[in-house]
Amino acid sequence: MVEIKAFNRWGTQGIEVMDPGLKNYITLDAKFVPKTGARYAGSRFHKSRTFIVERLINKLQVPGHKGKKHFKTSYHITGKGQTAYALVENVFKVIEAKTKENPIKVFVKAVENAAPREEIITIEYGGARYPKAVECAPQRRIDLALRYMIQGAYHKAFNNKKPFKDFLVEEILAAYQNNQNSAAISKKLEIERQADSSR
Repeated sequence: MVEIKAFNRWGTQGIEVMDPGLKNYITLDAKFVPKTGARYAGSRFHKSRTFIVERLINKLQVPGHKGKKHFKTSYHITGKGQTAYALVENVFKVIEAKTKENPIKVFVKAVENAAPREEIITIEYGGARYPKAVECAPQRRIDLALRYMIQGAYHKAFNNKKPFKDFLVEEILAAYQNNQNSAAISKKLEIERQADSSR
């Protein structure tokens, strides 16, 4: 059987998700063109059956929104799938050149490292509000990791002459190395620290 390669370049055979909680939620079923057009939207876990690279492309198309507000300009991304597709392909080419490894493997490891295990919710009891630590659902962990990566890269690229592509490469590589220079890793550690102190 012929292996389908993402962007007709990189295969996913041999890539393994090491985090047991995320194993069933990171899909490595590569597509020639990762654009399903929300074909899975009928079920509750449709996102988790979508190729992980497509989820990155989809996140790139709404990067400016933070807390229901348009936080920073999205630069040249205007919700156009082809622009996001080309951007991710170029980012993966740079990652491959820098690491000499399969960029999808690097990206999957980065998502695993950046996915927060706990988060804070606010509960109201007798008119007072208290923070409470709760475990993060696997599907939400991946959503948050992708969101923090994209928003962190866009935040650094805002009003900067360096192209956004370079910041996204740096963000993914820093998360892959578990480096706190990554916005996603530093955000994850901050959330887990808050959750730990509110037990």
